[in-house]
Amino acid sequence: MEQSVSTAVPISAGVVCALVGFTSSFAVVLAGLRAAGANPAQAASGLLALSVAMGSASMLLSWRYRMPITSAWSTPGAALLITTGSVAGGWPAAVGAFAVSAILLLATGLWPALARLVTRIPNPVAQAMLAGVLLPLCIAPVTALAHNPGAIAPVLVAWVVVLVLRPRWAVPAAFATALVVIAVALVRDHSAPMPSAWIPHVQFTAPNLTMQALTGIALPLYIVTMAAQNIPGVAVMAGFGYQVPWRPTLTVTGIGSLLASPFGGHAVNLAAISAALAAAPDADPNPRRRWIAGFTTGATYCGLGLLSTGLTAAVLAAPAGIVQAVAGVALLSAFAGACAGAMSTESARLPATLTLVVAASGTTVAGVGAAFWALVIGVVAHRLLNPGSVREAVSAGD
Repeated sequence: MEQSVSTAVPISAGVVCALVGFTSSFAVVLAGLRAAGANPAQAASGLLALSVAMGSASMLLSWRYRMPITSAWSTPGAALLITTGSVAGGWPAAVGAFAVSAILLLATGLWPALARLVTRIPNPVAQAMLAGVLLPLCIAPVTALAHNPGAIAPVLVAWVVVLVLRPRWAVPAAFATALVVIAVALVRDHSAPMPSAWIPHVQFTAPNLTMQALTGIALPLYIVTMAAQNIPGVAVMAGFGYQVPWRPTLTVTGIGSLLASPFGGHAVNLAAISAALAAAPDADPNPRRRWIAGFTTGATYCGLGLLSTGLTAAVLAAPAGIVQAVAGVALLSAFAGACAGAMSTESARLPATLTLVVAASGTTVAGVGAAFWALVIGVVAHRLLNPGSVREAVSAGD
């Protein structure tokens, strides 16, 4: 009996970890896939593929290494897709970019030199690029509130109240409130999705490659996923005494990303902040048993993926501004962390500011998106203004 009770502790921690991770960023990922050109069926397919891929990776890694290693979809990567929008070639080109980014993630696990190259990007520049990508999205709740206060105000009030009481659950509470608002609107308008809309499915998309997709999506997606997810994910785990096997973990998540890409999945990576829910002492006083929490997180993700089709149908039928409001509050913490990292070094503040401004502009030049130009301008400015500086390892939060 004592054994079963103790087992229930990490299992419940794993369920909480998955629920918080899924509900905190579902709206962001859905909006990102839609912005990249996916129709509702393709976006639902991408969410299901990502859920299964990150769930399977979490289960495999936790079981194999007896550590609470959890993976997640790339929330900053989805934010990048929102700001980049559709590229030349449409959704097939975006899927091709997802595949290229996955290959780069896999290559990073197999080829250490590539990992060292990524970590040579100045930390303030990488953080500033992420902050610039996130800024327009964090402003969206304010704009949405002004245009549709009746629908948006309950979401923001729920977020503020729970933020004060239980910060970890603030964004899930906003998402739950949004679902209630959506349900009321659907019943009022007699436009509830048919029961068949809840049947999970995947939809294959043949990938296509265009230069705009490679420079506007693939490369920035790879960099932001490494900088804001994989590298800090290792640091978070180290803070709880776990040395994550770097190359095998990147290999597994890279393979997961590659397998999910033709079905609409943009990227799978190590969880960062949410990883603490499975790795902290609250998950189990015995560090050697917390892998059960990681394994349970993965199993729960797979189960939640089965709901992605119905949730997609419901959310896409939402009143105007609901998705933007939830996505905006979900990204505020990441934006704050990115700003802090970008401005942490006085000598790098000007290059970081240039990077942030260019990334936030959303301007496309020569068919290449703002995130790519922001990175180029930031690196060049950093080298010109700090010719003798030592390159810092990239670190960030999700």
